[in-house]
Amino acid sequence: MPTDARTTTRVRAADELKHAALEQFSTVGFAGTSLQHIADEAGYAKSSVLYHFASKEALLEAAIEPAVAGFEDVLEIFLAGRGGRRDARRHELVDRVVDLLLEHREAVHVFLTQGQSLAELPIIARANVAVRRLAAAVCEERESVDDQVRFGIALGGAAFLLTAGRTFADEATMPTDDELRDALRRIIADILTPAPTPSN
Repeated sequence: MPTDARTTTRVRAADELKHAALEQFSTVGFAGTSLQHIADEAGYAKSSVLYHFASKEALLEAAIEPAVAGFEDVLEIFLAGRGGRRDARRHELVDRVVDLLLEHREAVHVFLTQGQSLAELPIIARANVAVRRLAAAVCEERESVDDQVRFGIALGGAAFLLTAGRTFADEATMPTDDELRDALRRIIADILTPAPTPSN
């Protein structure tokens, strides 16, 4: 029984440290965050952080890996359904991406906004590949500048809104996650709707 309690305590501590790290990485930035900041934010000693994670990079990987895996899964599901109706597939993709953004808002914000500066880290490189593949799948053959901008605004704008953008909202008027989910599904679907091709 004591072993189970210790294991539960270790898992809880690791989860609390990952959560504190994501908050710091998404607000202060990876480069501006130290292990001591994370320890202080989570209420642990720095030695506890190093007990669970060998380095700040290892902590980043553990914290954002579920979001990166989620993006990869969404992409594979979308690509596997290539034979289905395009509109239905696009709406299903938007629904899945919105759910992913809401579940992993800080992690997605970190790898979208810091993806270029941290590209040498394997987990960020993996996230960058997943986002590029998702963009290519959504834009399909069109790949116009307009389509790329639509995708960037839809994904980046949603990630910003769910993290940094929430600081601009008044507590009393801040929408619930259900309200955000509905609005994001509608608006992202609108943004990603292909522009009509001019006829010759």
